[in-house]
Amino acid sequence: MGAEEVTNVIYKFTGKTILVTGASNGIGRDVALAFARAGGTICAADINEKGLNTLVEEISALGVKCYSFQVDLSDSDACVKMAQHFAKKMDRIDILVNNAGLSFPETLVNLDIAHWNLTLNVNLRAPAIITKIIGAKMIEQGGGAIVNVASNAGISGIEEHAAYCASKFGIIGLAKVMAIELGPHNIRVNSVAPTVVLTPMGQQVWSDPKKSDPVKRKIPLGRFAWPAEVSNTILFLASDAAT
Repeated sequence: MGAEEVTNVIYKFTGKTILVTGASNGIGRDVALAFARAGGTICAADINEKGLNTLVEEISALGVKCYSFQVDLSDSDACVKMAQHFAKKMDRIDILVNNAGLSFPETLVNLDIAHWNLTLNVNLRAPAIITKIIGAKMIEQGGGAIVNVASNAGISGIEEHAAYCASKFGIIGLAKVMAIELGPHNIRVNSVAPTVVLTPMGQQVWSDPKKSDPVKRKIPLGRFAWPAEVSNTILFLASDAAT
């Protein structure tokens, strides 16, 4: 199965507003486009201004609106500013997808502390800050849905991924607390935890069979995931089909 063979399941999000972090590339871009094709209004946040601009153009060509905000999610004040901007600008935010993430493969004994801090700030602290603000708006509006993009690295340890695993184990735990606290307010919280996803970066990082084959042997299907397979799952979890 190739990337071109994976198509998005048809859902309808007309009249819904979706905030996606890390939306300029990879899984986040695929998710934003999938929601847009389903009629949703997109709020896209990312540090990559050029990527955001091309995303806005691509989504606008579909006949739906896309609002962008350039933000460094490693900066807590910037996270607050971005979330407050969209909370005030939009009448509603129906769906939040905490997708943004990064990784610096390195062994624990060679760990760069700056990489540790950056990974935890973007992958774990930012979703907490953003959900604090957007979750409050969802409570006011009477409900919503939140999907966190975790990883198989949040379930099993992976060599040379100490900071990444710590952040993804953390986001799964955080999601459980979100679900407990926000559920009574009609806000559903879920996480997806895919294996390696063949985004352009994923294809580059995992192109060496010596590195990828041992991992694939642990996967029953014997292959990695395509972005649309993750997007389909996120759209389902955010849809009325998953209530």
